Amino acid sequence: MKIGIPKGLLYCKYHPFINTFFSELGADIVTSPESNKDILNLGVKYSVDEACLPIKIFHGHVAYLKNKCDIMLIPRIMCLNKKEYICPKFCGLPEMILNDVPNMPKCITYPIYAFSHSYFKICIFKMGTYITKNYFKIQEAYKKAIEAQIKYKNGIKDTGFKLNVALVGHPYNIYDKFANMNLVKKLNGLGIGVVTEDFIQKDKINSQIKSLFKKPFWTFTRNSYGFSRYVALNKKVNGIIYISSFACGIDSVTIELIKNQLAYFPFLILKIDEQTGEAGFYTRLEAFADMLERRYI
Repeated sequence: MKIGIPKGLLYCKYHPFINTFFSELGADIVTSPESNKDILNLGVKYSVDEACLPIKIFHGHVAYLKNKCDIMLIPRIMCLNKKEYICPKFCGLPEMILNDVPNMPKCITYPIYAFSHSYFKICIFKMGTYITKNYFKIQEAYKKAIEAQIKYKNGIKDTGFKLNVALVGHPYNIYDKFANMNLVKKLNGLGIGVVTEDFIQKDKINSQIKSLFKKPFWTFTRNSYGFSRYVALNKKVNGIIYISSFACGIDSVTIELIKNQLAYFPFLILKIDEQTGEAGFYTRLEAFADMLERRYI
């Protein structure tokens, strides 16, 4: 059986688990290419206009794969931490895809709750039954997938730069080089190193939430706010760049929370969508780099 796995959204963080699990079950994995202009054009063609750039790109990955596999994984990620949720579009992603993209193959859309090991295991086992009914084979594949994910080291931590910035935002905006127009390479070219939240301990990020009136409802908000506040107050970086999808409701709240706490810290917001021009994008980065250089060097 050929299983199609779109390289969009949180695939950038959890692909070791996904690929290992389904390959150990005996499925042939077919993935879409890295995001590119053709993928985006497909996504814009099939997605609703109101969707954010990452969702449109995901539609493009799905449209690319639909005739190349027998079954496709459309992850319905509901919850990563207890009493927290992620973007609402994740919850309804399968319905969006199946209604927008015609002639879809059979899809794996079982909800994923990852706030505890037992809940997550139940979710993954039910997904595994789409490929095989052998419980012991699914159990062994699950163990190997967990091991592969634990061994995987994700994130960016540049060294050797006089200036460093924290790159903040949803993971798929940070790690999709096409969507963010190779932002990390551009920053490095301007003499600025980059660090992401993956290299800050979770307890240090979570400790910053105490400054808020109440715990955030969204996982991405907690991560971005806690990471930004920690690196700024502890002088781990010289500035913060928040990369945000145009019309993202969660980001609109998160950005204001960060700005309220770090009113005098260098903070650049970069909005991305399918119309973003690279020239204007780079001009803003140059101006931010010049400001950091005048301030710190």
